[in-house]
Amino acid sequence: MINELDSIDWSSMSHAYGPAVEVPVWLRAMASPDPEVRDKAFNDFHNAAHHQGDVYPCTAASLPYLFAMADDAETPDRASIVRLLLSIGRESADRSDGLSYSPEGTESTAGADSLALIRERADIFISHSSHPDASVRQPAIEGLGHFLEDADHAVALLRDRLSAERGIVERLLVVRTMADLALRLPAARSSATSWLDTLAGEATADLDIRLAALVHKARCSPASIGAETVPTAISLLRQLTPAPQPEPRGKKREAGPDACACAAEPATATATATATATGQDVPAQIVAAFADLERHNRVHAPTTDLLRRFHAVLDARLPERTAMLAEQLRSPDPATRYDAIRMVKDLIASWRGEHTGLVMLLTECLLPEDPYTAAAAAEVLGSPSLVSEPAREALADYIDAHRAVYGSDVWASPHPLRRRAHQEAVMALARLGDVRALPCLLTALDTGCDAWRAIQVAGHLSSAAEELVPRLARLLTEADLSKQWPETNTGALISALAELRHPAGLPALTHAVSAAARHEYWSTATSAVNALASFGPGAAPALMVIRPLTGAEDVNLRAAAAIAVWELGRNAAESVPELEALLDSHCNRDAADALGRIGPPAQTALPRLRELLDAKYEWTRVHAAAALWDIGGEAEADIVVQTLLAAWEENDATGNHVLACLDRMGQAAAPALPRIQAELALPRRGGRFRSVGNDAEVQQLCRTILTRLHHP
Repeated sequence: MINELDSIDWSSMSHAYGPAVEVPVWLRAMASPDPEVRDKAFNDFHNAAHHQGDVYPCTAASLPYLFAMADDAETPDRASIVRLLLSIGRESADRSDGLSYSPEGTESTAGADSLALIRERADIFISHSSHPDASVRQPAIEGLGHFLEDADHAVALLRDRLSAERGIVERLLVVRTMADLALRLPAARSSATSWLDTLAGEATADLDIRLAALVHKARCSPASIGAETVPTAISLLRQLTPAPQPEPRGKKREAGPDACACAAEPATATATATATATGQDVPAQIVAAFADLERHNRVHAPTTDLLRRFHAVLDARLPERTAMLAEQLRSPDPATRYDAIRMVKDLIASWRGEHTGLVMLLTECLLPEDPYTAAAAAEVLGSPSLVSEPAREALADYIDAHRAVYGSDVWASPHPLRRRAHQEAVMALARLGDVRALPCLLTALDTGCDAWRAIQVAGHLSSAAEELVPRLARLLTEADLSKQWPETNTGALISALAELRHPAGLPALTHAVSAAARHEYWSTATSAVNALASFGPGAAPALMVIRPLTGAEDVNLRAAAAIAVWELGRNAAESVPELEALLDSHCNRDAADALGRIGPPAQTALPRLRELLDAKYEWTRVHAAAALWDIGGEAEADIVVQTLLAAWEENDATGNHVLACLDRMGQAAAPALPRIQAELALPRRGGRFRSVGNDAEVQQLCRTILTRLHHP
């Protein structure tokens, strides 16, 4: 059938990047005997004809040929073909209820057509679910749950597969697929749930199957979760992960949860060397970002996917989830412990509550003999810094122990795992504002070894500004703004100097403004101007460099300069007209904030600010309302509160800005009392993008306002 590809008018169809004329080339290459040719073909197809899961008409037109290859015993990589069929069908099912559009913007039925064809040809998944190659069986088993329409037949097939399978991955997959089937087909719900319930309580069944059955029964029937569900899961997990045999006496091993994971770590150094050798001059932080992405996608324990699903089902049951995570973090199995670390981060990031116990368990993962896990724990401890305070001493002890054993230059250790673990711990401690991180940061800044990491956190150590600022200023002055990547380290240096706000940094920031503007690196120039503005009148000598930029070509730089002229010069007569003009640009929010800081002398801006209260974008309305209050005062109170509350309701992420203004309003904020009380009652951190720090600020502002309203 592959020879019939040319009978289709592929040029009349499109994929994510244009006409689909390459699709038949990719389909033919998928059957190539050369593995490199095949891999490229699959990658190209996924990137264009199945881009981010999208299903286009050309994707649907490819299905008959994919089925033909899946049927052909001579196909060299049937596993990839079956996985691709599974992905197309699964994505088609997920998107079949919504509108689908072609790349040209016209409505498309490609998703529905693909799903119908795959369900019609679901026998391919039945035949391959018993294939001798596990890599073919796995996607085929999943397909049984997604595409078979005969509920009784699907249940019977899956029950038989569990008896036939011997591998833990396949057995867990069968149990999960039974739950997927029950959730998709109501006709399968009763028999599937009953089977899962029996498996969960069967004393002679394998422990991994019992745990999987318990979790997936909870997925199918959340109402069945009782007081014994989590304790039972904990007991099964404990039995599944017995303590490992002790190492022979005298033998010491420094490794992560598995050799494969640890072996992957030096890829960062390799990638950096490769980039340098090919002349790409890619910054180390960019290489590290890709390494982090790859690392975060790793799964080390076979039960990890199962436990993630369990936490999703438990959802708001925080005591039960905390108990489960505590067991995972205490597990004698390194892989289970490692994978639990990110689950802890997800819980803390999403839910309010008392998380000290979990934070302290994370500190127990800071083991010098396991730098792979220690680095992951330190990274998490460094991200939600406001709840990491209990970890302060453990982080400091870990750093001291490292320096004592491996020397004061362990920050630059040639051992990639040890080096990353040490650096993550130092950065976490620095984010807590602890000066015990300073010696390592100074080593980084003085030697240049991974200095970009030290720069990221230097701004948190305001008490060490005398030592940090001269070094940061030197690096900023030496930065070559004519290079391809001028803004990568430069932006971080500027931010650190702005946070530390030490006068010694002013000459370097002023120089950065001039140099960046000269090379037309507008983003860098804007950041440097904003940094100077944060110094206030203390940076007034920089006005001679900043004033000419109020007429800059770039609007963002022009706005930053106008704002800085006010912050440094405090001349309302000079600044208000330029800021008013910026209210008609996309920088209107920053201009409104600056006008609000000027206060009553900016009254000429009131009419335009009132007009902005009707803007479509809620963020514009919030900033305009806040400025209206700061300039107009009590006379504007009613419309300001009304606008702020409406925007907060529309977009929870505006909460910090809304509450900051309500805090300034004093008793005039009384109409917001019910909304503030409702916010404090929420167990989940609000806002899709609200960080732990932002949420802590929201709660603090709410309590401050409530106290003031109740006790004027």
